[in-house]
Amino acid sequence: QVQLMESGGGSVQVGGSLRLSCAAAGYMVRRYTVGWFRQAPGKEREHLAFIDNDGTVNYAEAVKGRFTISKDSAKNEVYLQMTSLKVDDTAMYFCAAGLYVADRTLPSEFTYWGPGTQVTVTS
Repeated sequence: QVQLMESGGGSVQVGGSLRLSCAAAGYMVRRYTVGWFRQAPGKEREHLAFIDNDGTVNYAEAVKGRFTISKDSAKNEVYLQMTSLKVDDTAMYFCAAGLYVADRTLPSEFTYWGPGTQVTVTS
């Protein structure tokens, strides 16, 4: 059974940093595409970044240059390092995984999801 669990969320001031972790069980991160998404109240779930099984990464324009996705295959974890945080980054953050993901920016393409971790950025 595939399970994902996010951690590392919290409250931070504008300009601060957080590192989110996505721990995987039941599958190997090196085989799957893993993505990070977020969802703010009243808004659709939004693609942030993904990392393919070959290490290829991609970022949404809204976070490019501020967020970095990486993985540690030995620990079976994927990370999202977030810097220069803004109030607009406040949301619930989710990691997701899929084996055969055609459009890696679409939440519907990912099979497995974690419960999410809240990130709140205050001014």
